[in-house]
Order: sequence, then C-alpha cells, then structure tokens
Amino acid sequence: MAELSNQLMAAAVLAYLFAMVCYAGEYAFGKRSRVGRAAVRPVEAKQLVGAGGPVTSEPPVADDAPIPPAKRGRGELIGMIAVGINVLAVLLHLGGLVTRGVAADRMPWGNMYEYILSTTFIASAVWIGVVLRRPAVRHLGLFASLALVVMLGAASMVAYTPVGPLVPALNSYWFVIHVSTIIIGSGIFLIGAVPAAMFLIRNGYDEGKRRFPYTLGKHVPAAVTLERLTFRLHAFAFPLFTFGALIAGPIWAEASWGRYWGWDPKEVWAFISWVVYAGYLHARATPSVKRTVATWIALLGFVTMLMNLFGVNLFFEGLHSYANAG
Repeated sequence: MAELSNQLMAAAVLAYLFAMVCYAGEYAFGKRSRVGRAAVRPVEAKQLVGAGGPVTSEPPVADDAPIPPAKRGRGELIGMIAVGINVLAVLLHLGGLVTRGVAADRMPWGNMYEYILSTTFIASAVWIGVVLRRPAVRHLGLFASLALVVMLGAASMVAYTPVGPLVPALNSYWFVIHVSTIIIGSGIFLIGAVPAAMFLIRNGYDEGKRRFPYTLGKHVPAAVTLERLTFRLHAFAFPLFTFGALIAGPIWAEASWGRYWGWDPKEVWAFISWVVYAGYLHARATPSVKRTVATWIALLGFVTMLMNLFGVNLFFEGLHSYANAG
C-alpha cells in the first residue's frame, strides 16, 4: 500500500502539471486575454488607398475594451478541460493519502511529508470548490496549480519519509483534533495566497504599471473580485487555525508535556502566523487602511506559514520537530 501511495502521488503531481498547462492555455488564449479579444471582436474595417490599391486595416484592440458576447471558444474549452484534469488530480491525491494511511494504520499526518500532502489536498479541494462556484476566476488555476506542484515537489525532495508508526508524543486522540484543524486552516490559507498575490498584480496593472509581473494582471479577473475572494478565504480559515493552534494545541501540550505553552519553535511561529493573519483581518476591516496594504499583510502571513512548515522542521530542534518522524 505504501508503494501504491507513492505511485498515486506521482500520478497526482503529473495531473496537476497537465492541469497547469491547460490553465495556461486558457490564460493565454481565452476571451480575457489579448489574443482572445482580438479573435472574437467584430472587425470594423477601414479602406485605405495605397500605392498597390485598397488595403483592409483593423483598428487597434484596447486591453480593457469590453468583450462582446461570443460562442464558447477554444480557450474556454481548454479551461474546462483543465478543471476536469484538476478534479482527477484531487482524486489521485486523495487516493495517495488514503493508501498512505492504510499502510501506516493511522491518519496520514504523522510527519512533515504527510502534513504537506494533506495541506495541499485541502488547498486543491478548496480551489475546485471555488472555481465551480465562481467560473470567472478560473484563470487563477494556472497559479493555484503551480503552487501545488511546487509544494508537492518540495515535499518529495526534502521531506519524504517512509511509512512508519507515530512517535509516542503523537499517540493521542488530540492528534486528530489538533492536526486536522491546522491542516484545513493552512490549506485554505495556501489557496488564499493565490488571489491575494494576483490582486496586487492586477491592481498594479490597473494603475498603469507595465513591467513584470504586473503584465500578468491583464488576463486575470477584476481586482475587486480577487480582493473579496482573498478576504473570504482568510476569514473562513482564521477561526479554524485559531482553534487548532491556540486552543486544541495547548490543551494537547498540557496533556502530553505538562504545560500549555513552552515557547517551542513551532509554537512560536504558529503564534506569529496567528498574529499576522489577525492583523490582516483587522486591517481589512479598517476603512482607513488601503486594501493593498492589508493584502500585503496576508501574504506576509503566508510566508510565516512556510517558515513554520519548512524552516522550523528542517533547521530547528524542538518537541514539534517531526520532519523525519515516521
């Protein structure tokens, strides 16, 4: 079963990669792109008289000009295929997690490798829910699938751990309660970082910035749509993360180690993440704070999450250092 899990995860990564390629196809050639607009816009030809006779010329196509109604084009079809492949990747991902759990005879959350697999699964499942509910944001799939491929690649290269039993400290019913809520919250924060980053890019593009990466902004949904999606995802994830990190975690720590808080590196960075995300939600709810400033705080929170996941496990010693635990 352990080998089957590895094979399913390899297939899932390939499926995410194929989905990313298809999302890129819609991103480049869909109706929202410059290429797509040029393809579907009706032509108002002007006759110019030149030395060689009449020449047909098309007026220039503005980047932000409205898009006329059109039949389903090739770009949209590629986008729908991308979503289908993404769903297949989620199912393969789930299969890899389930078979890993069966092989270990426990929940597949016992080490850094399994934690990353679980967190990215939640992120991918949430993304599918978002794109099915709001097809207009499907163009973000390129960046969501890219993040998943990078995270899963990092998991296989730096965090892979053979299947094994839990370390004694994790043998508790609080293992399921604490870790599951942290995984769900972290997975939503992960996918929430995608519209956050693209909001900043789109907002910069709308302000007239034309250097990279702001040029990416012309193909993505409106800035207000991206900003609202960012807020809703973070507002949903924050209570779950709060319960897992600051309520269930300390209760389990007291039961296992006889104290609620010990300034372990993992505890410290979890608290830092919580403070930053709380700061984002407070800034987002404060009218005097610009939305761009609030969104930068959200991305800073994601950086602290990555530090807690990779940096603490790989470079610090502590009671939560399970990078190589089986």
